[in-house]
Amino acid sequence: MNRNAITLVDGYVPVIDISSRDTPKGRAALAEVIGHACRTSGFFVIVGHGVPQELVDRMHTVTNGFFTLPEAEKERVAHRPGVSGFRRSGGTTARSLDQRTPPDLCESFGAHVTGELDDQERDGLGDYWATWKLANIWPDEPADFRDTWHGYMAVMAELSADVMRLFALALGLAETAFDDRFDRHVSSLVANYYYPQVEKPLPGQLRRGAHTDFGGLTVLYQQDHLGGLQVLQGEDDWRDVRAIPGSFVVNIGDLMSLWTGRRWVSTMHRVVNPEQGDTSSRLSIPFFYQPNHDAPAEPVLPPIAPGSDDEIEGVTAGEWMARKTRKLFTATS
Repeated sequence: MNRNAITLVDGYVPVIDISSRDTPKGRAALAEVIGHACRTSGFFVIVGHGVPQELVDRMHTVTNGFFTLPEAEKERVAHRPGVSGFRRSGGTTARSLDQRTPPDLCESFGAHVTGELDDQERDGLGDYWATWKLANIWPDEPADFRDTWHGYMAVMAELSADVMRLFALALGLAETAFDDRFDRHVSSLVANYYYPQVEKPLPGQLRRGAHTDFGGLTVLYQQDHLGGLQVLQGEDDWRDVRAIPGSFVVNIGDLMSLWTGRRWVSTMHRVVNPEQGDTSSRLSIPFFYQPNHDAPAEPVLPPIAPGSDDEIEGVTAGEWMARKTRKLFTATS
């Protein structure tokens, strides 16, 4: 398999055609180029993914339909802690890194794959507060909202699991090396509604502030050419991620970087504001593929530098993610 046949656009955030992932030779070639991207920026764009367009279109239609409901209707599924349900403010992502900025300029709605479990099963997902221990709450309108979200979460989990197996190959591990860390995953799906900006943002206020993701990997569909997602290169060079309709942006989170002994990088990224005078809205629906709550946070591969990460010493993946989530949605860390 020719490397150039699957890397459609090279660079800091490459565009990769993963349609060859159904053969051993194709998977080996994909693992090589994906591994390079994860060592460099931790970001890449995939096409040839096989996700049904009808499902993606329906997902965006029902989710847009929810955010354009009257405010009183959205409030029926609001006031939940953490990710679950509707939030008038999508939080302040920079707080997860102990940075202080104004709230992000978006509304959000979220659900967890574990939110459909019964109360007893969810209570067993860690002996600490965690957003994945909450029952999902669903709006009555649009009528097919819940079923569509269920279907989309299932397909995103399947795609993410296969990308994780390619990650294992890229690291020289057995393809199933990470399977037992995700066989009871606590993943979430979050819709960010970037509403029209009719007032000037506050200094330092963005649609999504600069942050790293803190779990395994993130998968985000790109619906149009508008873009707005930027990835940090070096100290202060913000690079636009190519906006390719029909593609998915994939990036690794802090835990994946830790598991690789810091061979791979979890990179700062943000969503910038539209140009002044642009009052259009946008919808962004990332799927956060998060491991089992009791998965180990310790590296799978020996760290490339001596020493240890104090933040993860003696904690589980769930404890790590819960700490970050609480910072994101609270005024103080």
